[in-house]
Amino acid sequence: MFRIFSYNILIWVFLAPPAWVLGQDSDSLKHEADTIVREVYKPVLSFSYGVMNFLGDVQNSQFTTSVGTPAAKLNLAAFIDKNKYFVANFSFTSGKLSGNSYSHSELDRNLNFKTDLISAGVNLEYRFGHLFSDHPLVQPYLSLGLESVYFSPKGDLSDASGASYYYWSDGTIRDEAEAASGAAGLLYRDYTYETDLRLRETEEFGLGDYSQWALSVPAGAGFHFRVDKRAFLSLGVSYHYTFTDFLDNVAYEGTSIQGNKGFDSFIYTHLSFHYDLFSLPIFQRVDPLYTDIYFDPVLFDDEDGDLVLDVSDQCPGTPPQVEVDTLGCPLDGDRDGVADYLDKEADTAPGAWVDDEGRSVSEEEFLAALQSRYKPMPREEVNAYMSLIVNNYRLPSATEIPERYRSLDVDEDGYISFEELLLTIDQYFDFQLDLSLEELREVNEFFFSQ
Repeated sequence: MFRIFSYNILIWVFLAPPAWVLGQDSDSLKHEADTIVREVYKPVLSFSYGVMNFLGDVQNSQFTTSVGTPAAKLNLAAFIDKNKYFVANFSFTSGKLSGNSYSHSELDRNLNFKTDLISAGVNLEYRFGHLFSDHPLVQPYLSLGLESVYFSPKGDLSDASGASYYYWSDGTIRDEAEAASGAAGLLYRDYTYETDLRLRETEEFGLGDYSQWALSVPAGAGFHFRVDKRAFLSLGVSYHYTFTDFLDNVAYEGTSIQGNKGFDSFIYTHLSFHYDLFSLPIFQRVDPLYTDIYFDPVLFDDEDGDLVLDVSDQCPGTPPQVEVDTLGCPLDGDRDGVADYLDKEADTAPGAWVDDEGRSVSEEEFLAALQSRYKPMPREEVNAYMSLIVNNYRLPSATEIPERYRSLDVDEDGYISFEELLLTIDQYFDFQLDLSLEELREVNEFFFSQ
């Protein structure tokens, strides 16, 4: 019994730990696990500030030049491909557009307007990643997108006291109500855009209640300047072609004031700062697990794939899909020495002589088959023959299993086999049998006395 018990203990000692380990240089192994390169695909936040310049019917004349009106933009950007060639941008822009037209010869063309402009849209950006490294110092870009634009044009048509502007040919502005008398006093523009042009019903501005929403197609270009791996600056310009002619409240289909045919547009010139707030570091330190332990693959190999590791497999080379026992040997239900997957006679009687295919034969036929194949009989065949004789032999004193142990004879063949002994030991340590340690020793001694 102690021999079997020792065998189980050795199996447990070898297989219970995660590996039979050998110490190595843990510092070098940990260093390998410290640097993990991460691709950055999370959004990058950016803020832009710049000026807008209107391109339409009411533009700044040479007498009223302007560098543009201020505008700001918030943007979220993220790569949409593994190679980092293309970027999707989601932007929100707020600014103003204005125009002040003045002419000595055409007094009816002295127009002005100013509008708040709010837009939200998306565009696709190409950074020429095919031609540059991952982090170039300077990188050009092109972009194209679609956005929705809201506008509300207003005009500066009167001064703070409510007197309407009237433009004279000498370049002065007078009160329109007193202009006919010739005694009108001079007026000066206060640049307060107090009049909602869309709702003004006069013969100059008779366009009706048009929509203040329009689609726009922005096309941009510029350069990115890298600051570090998380931040960069951009200098760019974008041209916005809108699908409306009413940004300045002057249209081609107007009444007495007729604009040019075509839609309005504007240009946005800006400086941007981009920063990656969300992504993890490109090089991130991780907690190494078992990096200071060497796993010997020999102890975890299973060459024949029978789910019994080679270190404890007593029948290596088992064919695929063949059922095996805990020792890795093919099952032999009738215990005739021929595995079930080769056995042509599944229920051979106990102690019967069998041929190579598991069929019952007489002892003379068995010996004749051996001698017909080999002359003289090889040592391994002799051993096989002798093992059959030994297995068929029973000590007279052990032909009967003690009454209290008969339940351990699972197949009720009057013999406690090695498998039944192992099962008894397993059930004892699983507290499934009501046996004492001394009784377990007796079962073990009875097995070896059979």
